[in-house]
Amino acid sequence: MSIINGLFPSAFDGMMTAMCLHRPHDVLQATRIPIPELKKGEILIRVKACGVCRTDLHILDGDLALHKSPLVLGHEVVGEVVCVGDCGEKFSNGDRVGVPWLGKTCGHCGQCKALRENLCDRPEFTGYDRDGGFAEYIAADAGYCFRIPAGYDDMHAAPLLCAGLIGYRAYRMTGQARRIGLYGFGAAAHIITQIARHQGKHIYALTRPGDRQAQEFALSMGAVWAGDSDVKPPVSLDAAIIFASDGALVPLALAATGKGATTVCAGIHMSDIPGFPYELLWGERSLVSVANLTRADGDAFFRLAGEIALETHVTGYPLKDAGNALDDLRSGRISGAAVLVPDN
Repeated sequence: MSIINGLFPSAFDGMMTAMCLHRPHDVLQATRIPIPELKKGEILIRVKACGVCRTDLHILDGDLALHKSPLVLGHEVVGEVVCVGDCGEKFSNGDRVGVPWLGKTCGHCGQCKALRENLCDRPEFTGYDRDGGFAEYIAADAGYCFRIPAGYDDMHAAPLLCAGLIGYRAYRMTGQARRIGLYGFGAAAHIITQIARHQGKHIYALTRPGDRQAQEFALSMGAVWAGDSDVKPPVSLDAAIIFASDGALVPLALAATGKGATTVCAGIHMSDIPGFPYELLWGERSLVSVANLTRADGDAFFRLAGEIALETHVTGYPLKDAGNALDDLRSGRISGAAVLVPDN
């Protein structure tokens, strides 16, 4: 459906600026492309902020195969609804919404019918199968968007859409664990630490060896201990969550946990896991992975985010500097999350 007539000033040309990726390892190009036309059930959103995620790096670096070209990255989107199309009554123009990684599911496969839509056989992911939020506008399926709780401005809300959501799903997999190790302390870990602390649990942060900046950041966010990932924490852990994409951390995490503990691999991509002795898994330890999220996860997380004043640490970048934001994320120069802000 056409969204241009009557929606924008007459001088508006129906185009927007987006940072486009044409092939792996390319530099993102600021490109003028048409504002997307809406399909059934979609809303048009003026992007106010978009977080930069390590998954964006995996796509850029070719760790994840490119699904479309050109592609607009970005799946931590916060913006204002400017056209509701025929999405029903869920949203109205002017509403502030968030767009997550899970952009759409088929609703018909065995996984969807079993209420495991995060494992859908024919999913569409934002910033991967569908153009994402490294742009001035985004079209999103209304059924997969979330309302943003009051109390969070656009920039500080953006990391909640992936670092918060995926981190929360991983955190819930640790069950009743009281002493939890977080391997890699970035955007997701600094949000989950606050939730765990609120619930009376103890977080042990394990970072790249020698990364004192990340360790000090972890302690400032409420971790009870922070140290190098190749050193065992001072207590036996009840659970561990691996946010970093280094498969070599898996045996280290297993070795740091006690009997009956769960180790959660929380990333969409991880390097190969090296061989390890069965002794590290024995004692009814569990090793599990997290895949995507469900809308139920999102509803539960945003209810919690509305009750707890989560503090997200963000570094803002203009949209045109998306490449610099990705480089800073890759090199570990960011404490917290990087967020792009379009000049619209």
